[in-house]
Amino acid sequence: MPAVLITGAAAGIGRAAARRFARDGWRCVLVDRDGAALAATVAGLSAPKAGRHEAVAIDLTDAGGIGALAERTGPLDALVNNAGMSDRTNRPVVEQGGEDWRTLLALNLDAPARLVDALSPRLVAGARVVNVASGAGLRAIPWRGAYSASKAGLIGLSQALARERPDFRVSVLCPGFVRTELVDRLIASGQLDPARITAKIPLGRMAEPEELAEAIRFLAGTSGAVPSGLLLSVDGGSSVFGGSRDFAPANVDPVPSDMPLGLRVAGDVAGQWSGLSQQGEGYAAVLDVSPLRAPPGDRLAAVHEAAQRFAQEHAHQASLTLMLPVEAGEGWRQAGDLAAAGMLVATLACEWGPRALRVNALSVAREEPEGLAPLLRFIAGARAQYLTGQVLKVA
Repeated sequence: MPAVLITGAAAGIGRAAARRFARDGWRCVLVDRDGAALAATVAGLSAPKAGRHEAVAIDLTDAGGIGALAERTGPLDALVNNAGMSDRTNRPVVEQGGEDWRTLLALNLDAPARLVDALSPRLVAGARVVNVASGAGLRAIPWRGAYSASKAGLIGLSQALARERPDFRVSVLCPGFVRTELVDRLIASGQLDPARITAKIPLGRMAEPEELAEAIRFLAGTSGAVPSGLLLSVDGGSSVFGGSRDFAPANVDPVPSDMPLGLRVAGDVAGQWSGLSQQGEGYAAVLDVSPLRAPPGDRLAAVHEAAQRFAQEHAHQASLTLMLPVEAGEGWRQAGDLAAAGMLVATLACEWGPRALRVNALSVAREEPEGLAPLLRFIAGARAQYLTGQVLKVA
């Protein structure tokens, strides 16, 4: 029976992730400093297939507490470093310092590293480490102190860990705006304007915690589908949007995350990828491999043509996943064409977002359809409805 340790599990994304793992029969070790809320979370979980769930109330900014946690924890198949905090002082960085500054860095950046070190003896061979960073780690958010810096640090730490610990499978998740209890409170108090937030999100809505929980569950899965070092931005396309216009609120409701996938493979003249297709009713998706087949210098045109075909067939609520090579193949002139193809994916995501049409690309060094099948089906399907505009590289 697999076991997972989740930090920041008393509310929000962490609580939703705990419920998702428990539903699949995992044993959950849940960590948070809010003992009462943590106990309530554990009480509401589905029973594991064996053993029992555990709640551990500790302050993760305390290195000694992390050491004690390791001593009482059994074997773990996955570690989800989800706990974090933001800065709400709205003061310039140069005016900040002191205990609040140190606490934020201790929780957001130091605690994940300490947990990996402390729990290494408990993490089984091939264990998954999922570090929850933020879109703020990819682009600066001013007047939030060290928040963006701490999340960028967590992204860099994660990718370095993936290189140094090949016995683990490490990934980093970057959420956008998520409709957690904290965000609801900020909206209710007038500190956040939901209209201003969604105006910068191509999909026109904030994510629900359960959508991020689906991503965490996939990244921590046992199928071996996730390449170590993967960065996944589940943000409705906000990280690829240039800010040129405001988006209207979404008028297409999300579908249930467990909706079956109806996947069609296009552009596969040789038939190498056709085995990934899934016929039947469900969430409509197209995997188009024609950009991968296009000669160097013609990838941008191939993406454009694939997008035109997809748009003619789907009016709303569907996904297009494109295959691209990692390298241009024939020198620096073709590199510009390949980079342009990647940016066209982002542009399409912004234009299609209001109709809940998603587009992503997988950039691969080798054609391994069966090995990539779980990742492709996740990206294409209803479990990834808040994922759009991304070009994911798989070496």
